[in-house]
Amino acid sequence: MDPSVEVGPYAVVDEGVQVGPGCKIGPYVYLTGLTTIGANNQFFAGSVIGEAPQDLKYDGRPTRVQIGDNNVFREHVTVHRSTKAEEMTVIGSNNFLMEHSHVGHNSMVENFVILANGTLLGGYAKVASRAFLSGTCLVHQFVRVGTLALMQGGAAISKDLAPFTIARGYNRVCGLNTVGLRRAGMSLAERTELRKLYHAVFLSELNLRAAAAEAQEKFKAEASRVMLEFILSSKRGVCAHGGRGVDAEEE
Repeated sequence: MDPSVEVGPYAVVDEGVQVGPGCKIGPYVYLTGLTTIGANNQFFAGSVIGEAPQDLKYDGRPTRVQIGDNNVFREHVTVHRSTKAEEMTVIGSNNFLMEHSHVGHNSMVENFVILANGTLLGGYAKVASRAFLSGTCLVHQFVRVGTLALMQGGAAISKDLAPFTIARGYNRVCGLNTVGLRRAGMSLAERTELRKLYHAVFLSELNLRAAAAEAQEKFKAEASRVMLEFILSSKRGVCAHGGRGVDAEEE
């Protein structure tokens, strides 16, 4: 453990844990497993990082969690380690995990992700950079959440959530995350093309995969490519349109 690390009362750091410089470990935190932690992470009271996976196939061998830099783990956040020695659960950098959120075994949370209070990620879930999952959202195991996607409070998905879209209710989307796109610096022209792409794919009479394949001939911008490749690579299916607000872009 780096000598600059601050450790609060009754915190436990097991011998397999490596903690980088500038980290703050609050009271009653438990860091366990073969967990590697980068610099300047904050662990608030009661968080548990690297505990055994909730998987009946887990055989008890030491397994891994890898955490980057500048993350915040609020009260009672849980992150479970992988089920196999050659795999790992991964948390990137600059993420904010609010109280009582959970990251299941073998999941990957990339960078600048927000998991709000009570949000739960099942095993092998993948959340791409700059996604925002609001309070008490549920993400089924093996599901992917695309970059700059947003889940409204209480939304639940067992299918992949396409980049730049907003999840609403159960396996439904209701338009683009236009506020998030603007904050990320996406230009008006790029947002306009994405809105046209959304109409062409999610409001088409074709199924999503066929509509996305057809749209590849027309929509060539980088953001469009990211959305279309995500849809066409999905193994679980993609959340379909089923809400209001698709034309909410103020411009």
